[in-house]
Amino acid sequence: MTGLPLLAFWVHTPHPFLIRFGENIGIRYYGLAYLSGFLTAAWLMRCYHRAGRTPLDANASTDLMLSLVVGVIVGGRLGFFLLYQPQELVANPLALFRVWEGGMASHGGMAGVCVALGWFAYSRKFSFWHLSDLVVSTAPAGLMFGRIANFLNGELWGKMTVVSWAVIFSKTGGGPVPRHPSQLYEAALEGAALLAYTQWRFWRTDAAIRQPGRIAGEFLIGYACVRAFCELYREPDAGLILGLSRGTFYSLFLVLTGLAVIIGAPRKATAR
Repeated sequence: MTGLPLLAFWVHTPHPFLIRFGENIGIRYYGLAYLSGFLTAAWLMRCYHRAGRTPLDANASTDLMLSLVVGVIVGGRLGFFLLYQPQELVANPLALFRVWEGGMASHGGMAGVCVALGWFAYSRKFSFWHLSDLVVSTAPAGLMFGRIANFLNGELWGKMTVVSWAVIFSKTGGGPVPRHPSQLYEAALEGAALLAYTQWRFWRTDAAIRQPGRIAGEFLIGYACVRAFCELYREPDAGLILGLSRGTFYSLFLVLTGLAVIIGAPRKATAR
């Protein structure tokens, strides 16, 4: 590798804990990321109800958030093993429950959210399409916080590079070479950019009223696109599929799902 000397790059020190009580016990940034994401979503849901943009009141929003928490955790955990480490799940099924060791998949988390959303909509008699728009307009906040936590943990680092903002993740397995801080790229695009877009679509256009579900479809396509872009700079954390990183390969199905949602979502339907 040519370019700047290694001394010119910042060496990352992992910070998994905000407060640490023992070797593996404490308040983790990863847990705080999930908490911040759900609290942001709950606050936005409250704003939607106050503005008359949804029939979900505070109690219903709380119940929805609890359902989504279960969906994200179960789906994300199962997705991690099924999509990235199926051999580990077969060899040691109990690894699924060792959540303190980390391991979540965003694609699996989205699948879990869809299941939780479907159950909540059916049991409470709300429009699935309307709820989908609400959830995807808040979900990027959680993605942003989660990717920032990935960076603090020093995990899911990027490919080798000599750009001036490169980081050396030698203390978490990245070796003594500078790499793209791809976690921050994902935080900016999957999180901040998609949050700005979905909020604009929800508040400044009539998409959520004219065709409930359309914003959800647009989010799926948008997430797939920015995820595939970020994968260009991220070190693959599992074997390739058809020459593509797994993040990119699985995102292809999100594009198809997003298109199906946009085409199939009812037009001029009521929110409930």
